[in-house]
Amino acid sequence: MTSNATRARQFDLIAFDWDGTLFDSTQIIVRCIQAAVVDVGGQKPSDEAAAYVIGMALMQALAHAAPDVPPEKYPELGQRYRFHYVKHQDDIALFEGVLPLLKQLREQGHLITVATGKSRRGLDEALQTVALRGVFDGSRTADETAGKPDPCMLHELMAEFDVAPERTLMIGDTTHDLQMALNAGCASVGVSYGAHEPDAFHVLKPLHIAHSVADLQQWLLQNA
Repeated sequence: MTSNATRARQFDLIAFDWDGTLFDSTQIIVRCIQAAVVDVGGQKPSDEAAAYVIGMALMQALAHAAPDVPPEKYPELGQRYRFHYVKHQDDIALFEGVLPLLKQLREQGHLITVATGKSRRGLDEALQTVALRGVFDGSRTADETAGKPDPCMLHELMAEFDVAPERTLMIGDTTHDLQMALNAGCASVGVSYGAHEPDAFHVLKPLHIAHSVADLQQWLLQNA
């Protein structure tokens, strides 16, 4: 029997979504979206509606969550979201077990990247806040390329590291993440502890649905 230590890698490049996958921020983001919409005179989105848009580019997400807010108010809507998010930024933390997971993947020779709907500024601030600089080999954000589920983020990361789609794995907590992987010709793994209900994942054909970071780590150890 081949041990985990000697088993050949199936995936060279692993791309993680950020919010709701590595970072425990879903409920904070939902509350910030709701508060921002109310601030500009819109009807408060339901928890489900606000959670659904997590993973999209910010303004696309806010517009989708607040269909009654006119486009001329979008700049103000974005400002109010950022105002509320900054107030709660220190409330957000990595899910337990994420740092050992990332360390293990690096030790096994995987390239570790982030593909997120956050802005570049937002991601860089988050990485600095949790002392993660140097852990990731690369990243793409929604404001520097196309937002999910457009495959551009994954295409750019694969091109940067010269990795083929069949050697690339996307891990995320939303249907946007899994659809992006499908669009890019990559395999995916869904996590059920983030923004979207996992019942919607099956049609997008993830290799696995992890119900905790420990579950994700065990699957990756055996299969990645």
